[in-house]
Amino acid sequence: MSALKPDTSVYDLLNNQDEFNEQLWQYLNRRVSDFRIVAGKERAKELEGLLSRLEQDYGVDRYILLSLWGNESSYGDVIDNPKYMRPIIPALAALAFGAPRRRPYWEQELINALRVVERGWATPDQMIGSWAGAMGHTQWMPEVWLNVGVDYDKDGRISPFGKPDDALAGTAKFLLNRGDYQKGVAWGHEVKVPSGLKRRNARTYSKWADAGVTRADGKPFPRGGDKAQLQVPVPGGPAFLVGQNFKAVMSYNPAFSYALAVCHLADRIRGDGPFIQKFPGGERALTVAEMQELQRRLTTAGFDTGGADGRAGRDTMRAVRAFQKKVGLDPADGYPGLTVLARLRKDA
Repeated sequence: MSALKPDTSVYDLLNNQDEFNEQLWQYLNRRVSDFRIVAGKERAKELEGLLSRLEQDYGVDRYILLSLWGNESSYGDVIDNPKYMRPIIPALAALAFGAPRRRPYWEQELINALRVVERGWATPDQMIGSWAGAMGHTQWMPEVWLNVGVDYDKDGRISPFGKPDDALAGTAKFLLNRGDYQKGVAWGHEVKVPSGLKRRNARTYSKWADAGVTRADGKPFPRGGDKAQLQVPVPGGPAFLVGQNFKAVMSYNPAFSYALAVCHLADRIRGDGPFIQKFPGGERALTVAEMQELQRRLTTAGFDTGGADGRAGRDTMRAVRAFQKKVGLDPADGYPGLTVLARLRKDA
């Protein structure tokens, strides 16, 4: 540590993160994007052997693992991109010193990072991640790398980088051990709820069916004895029965919106369709080609999106918000959707 220079640029990132105040349908459209669905299906074919072994060893649905991977790093595309990632030991050192509200947490993660180095799994320079210290394909914090990681490719060290074997195996182990993931249990289902039904506490699917709750696609509930809880996140939008494996995904990130995005993307990669009930005021998600067109038109208009890759990242959202403010689109929420694309086409 004697030659270490703390990365004090993390303070601005900690205190001045972009706020985009997304509605749930906007968040889901970005997370369950056409790009991630197509890329996820490609990864499912490429890694069929690895995913089969993971299902055999851990019992975690391959599509949940693919979806987590897609949500955390776009299937590994950004894990060593300096635009998004940085050396995490200088970052954690700065946070441990200058972020007193969570100092014990940052100090412990710094020590965990040093222990990873001590075990010979990586050099300090190889430990690249987000400003908060999350690294690799599925964005492990040092504590997860140290305590939940798996040497699944048997190369003598545990690594969330390189081949995705260790990262996906460690994530499966995390869901199993810390999320109590249950093999063969559905995360949940979109449902239709009879008017006037108030109860939302967990009960079996059979009991929900007795109360008049049905799957939105008309299919029967596959395991009537499993328990689920009713969730209607947006009044007038789709309703869901969510079970234990939805909670397991929330152990990875406790936000309901994140877990719903992961579970829905998993279903879309599997081949299922979009939600049947639409969100009030919602738009369909842009296709990859439409997103690329939106990015090109924004760049031509003087709003830099950082490229036209078909992905709605932070640069694209910042560019959209600046464009919305300039032309008077309200709200200026940064959402790259059909309304913004239509306005760009009109202005051109």
